[in-house]
Amino acid sequence: MSRSNPLWGAPRIHSELLKLGIKLGQATVSKNMVRHRKPPSQSWRAFLKNHAKDIVSVDFFTVPTATFRVLFVFLVLSNNRRNIIHFNVTESPTAAWTGQQIVEAFPWDTAPKCLLRDRDGKLGEAFIHRVDSMGIEQVLTAARSPRQYPYFERLLGSIRRECLDHTIIFNDRHLRRLLKEYFHYYHESRTHLGLEKDCPRTSSIEPTDLGPISKVPMVGVLHHRYFHQAA
Repeated sequence: MSRSNPLWGAPRIHSELLKLGIKLGQATVSKNMVRHRKPPSQSWRAFLKNHAKDIVSVDFFTVPTATFRVLFVFLVLSNNRRNIIHFNVTESPTAAWTGQQIVEAFPWDTAPKCLLRDRDGKLGEAFIHRVDSMGIEQVLTAARSPRQYPYFERLLGSIRRECLDHTIIFNDRHLRRLLKEYFHYYHESRTHLGLEKDCPRTSSIEPTDLGPISKVPMVGVLHHRYFHQAA
């Protein structure tokens, strides 16, 4: 019982044993408990999992264009269902511009409890002040620790492998249009192992007797959506 419940002390374990009809002294319980090297603390993975519904992740990634310009894409990701809440593209990101993106992502009283971010200099004082004014707690990852940013890193890998690696970007308008198409596919049709093979915007399972299976191309012809075509 002590090994399975590292947060329990001797009084709690003693009370559980009494409920089970096992009569022992509390001192005996304390003497035979498993001794942990240090007080148990919540791991980073457990923190992300337990508070996923209250956390959003934000970050930038870069996209080169055909004319050798570098565009910055800012994303706001909900950790709970992997929904992309907001995105925008700019050539010159500033802390003030990034702070405005948070305001646009969470109008009125829709702000999350926590915002997970790295220590990027583009998320400077103006951004910090704007987020604090919205009552959002900022949680910073350790320097050069992508494992503390798993949902965003997986999303970024998916965007590159499934979309950007197959397309030459001409300008910011082209990039916005392409990402909008991909995010529509990502939300409505792409399944995720972490969501029990469901889409971020969950969809019902179609009965097999509706008719033959048809497909619709998405994101150009990079991906397809499959469905039963009613007879």
